Amino acid sequence: MASIRITGRRVDGFTLINTIIMLFICFITIYPVWYAVVLSFNDGNDAMMGGVYWWPRVFSIESYRAMFSHQGILRAFGVSLFRTVVGTVTHILFTAMVAYAFLQRHLTGRKLYMTLGVITMFFNGGLIPTFLLIKNLGLIDNLLVYILPSMFNFFHLIIFQAFFREIPKSLEESAMIDGMNSFGIFSRIILPLSMPVIATIALFQGVWHWNDFFFGIIYVNEMDLQPVATYLYRVIAQNQSSQMMVNMPAAISRSAVTSQSIKMATMVAATFPIVLVYPFLQKYFVKGLLVGSIKG
Repeated sequence: MASIRITGRRVDGFTLINTIIMLFICFITIYPVWYAVVLSFNDGNDAMMGGVYWWPRVFSIESYRAMFSHQGILRAFGVSLFRTVVGTVTHILFTAMVAYAFLQRHLTGRKLYMTLGVITMFFNGGLIPTFLLIKNLGLIDNLLVYILPSMFNFFHLIIFQAFFREIPKSLEESAMIDGMNSFGIFSRIILPLSMPVIATIALFQGVWHWNDFFFGIIYVNEMDLQPVATYLYRVIAQNQSSQMMVNMPAAISRSAVTSQSIKMATMVAATFPIVLVYPFLQKYFVKGLLVGSIKG
């Protein structure tokens, strides 16, 4: 394919076309998020006139003031923070512990357990049996409904096992000679050496916990126990933003706030925390995804 000279460097046509396509994909992926941010910081009534695309025309933070003045959003953030932190930590500990146990060749029925686990990756009981199980366990309108059902994931177990196999067995054998039991080996040797895969699974699970709204809709009826993702769903789907406008404090300028601007502000506020955490885990995330892909 013919090459083109750009700023003194010769670039072949394939690279140029590929770069243009990737830039286009990045644009259509990022711009909707940027548009929501722009509208959330723009005067609500001014935004209704249209023409606001790249930068706030009339800068205003009244939509955020109106949103955070509602006690429901603060409680929802607290619930999401609790379920994300506790749910991610318990998930990593429990799944990693089971993954390490399944690697022990002396475990009775190990192959049967692995087979049953693989089956669950493709088939499940369905929503109604799951709901009845959650109800019989007394987890309806209970914060533990966000934690207990998500403590284990078989796909994550496979990722953990792929990483654990790369750890030299000589480390475990040396620890056994020194008198350390299996739990001590797991907690003092295996886990400290597994930070890349732990960061990867933490990112997967943390993002899922923060963004999940389904559990809050199906298993939780009390508004005080619903996470921010469910709160955002109600603001968008059930037009709860109109109720928020009615209950706004008098100090907030009502002329600068609309139901649409509150929706955008809620969307940005609900997305910002998880976007903020992602760059700090990026290097571990990439390394963790490559686990097991180089060595046979």
